Amino acid sequence: MVREAIDNFLASLRERDASAHTVKAYAGDLGNFVQFVGARNWRDIDHVTIRGFLSHLYEKGLSKTSVARSLSAVRSLYRWLGQEGQVEHNPASLVSTPKLPKKLPRVPTIEEMNSVLDGDMAEIASFPERDHLMLELLYGCGIRNSELVGIDLDDVHPNSDAILIRGKGKKERYVPFGERVKEALRDYLPARQAFLSQCGTRTRALVINRRGGRLTTRSVGRIIKRIAVSKGLSPETHPHTLRHAFGTHMLEEGADLRAIQELLGHERLSTTQRYTQLSMKQLLQVYDQTHPRAK
Repeated sequence: MVREAIDNFLASLRERDASAHTVKAYAGDLGNFVQFVGARNWRDIDHVTIRGFLSHLYEKGLSKTSVARSLSAVRSLYRWLGQEGQVEHNPASLVSTPKLPKKLPRVPTIEEMNSVLDGDMAEIASFPERDHLMLELLYGCGIRNSELVGIDLDDVHPNSDAILIRGKGKKERYVPFGERVKEALRDYLPARQAFLSQCGTRTRALVINRRGGRLTTRSVGRIIKRIAVSKGLSPETHPHTLRHAFGTHMLEEGADLRAIQELLGHERLSTTQRYTQLSMKQLLQVYDQTHPRAK
């Protein structure tokens, strides 16, 4: 009964065009929930049962972030069950979300980013023109990893210096790009065409792998990390780090918060305001280091 309801819930997410990543995450979390509750029906599952499920996840070694995500999945399931008239109450709403540590990501400085982008491409780069373009797009446009790999060749509009980006929830937005991205495109596109001709393949994807197909987000993450480390950045650097750097550096240079929100494709301004926290942290460091009354 519970398994069937979860399958129907996941099917409804696909019908609503939820991202494949979201559906996969919900399927994993709710699969664990099914295993825990076993043959119980909805009437036998209360908030105590759900607390027991979270305790079970902790015992398995899951982090607070993973446990919080599982609770969110169960809450979403119950909201859907309520809309379908299968349950009257949402016991998951009575369970507190685990308190997560407020960790602000370490953002490379403007100087560090310039040193990565302006220097020669690292020798480890298997496709230097492509890898340089990816770095320029992630930092120069502030796009997500998933948005990068989803760009088709026809989405790039050089005459208007903009790229059509398909974001979360299938929402589309145009993101402008500057001269550095344009230069990277000029270097990459002929190399891309020559490589595809050599492979005898055709693809709509802008950034391609060594087999002539579309790159995966995992491959992008691995490539970006290897190049970043070789250029002296933190081993914790990943594609989203460059997105954070985009937002933080734009704010530091005086960009309006709502403009940054539009560029990043954030649905809520509160999400964009995290960059204010990042900048404030840096300002406090400068204050502590330089103001005579702060010492």
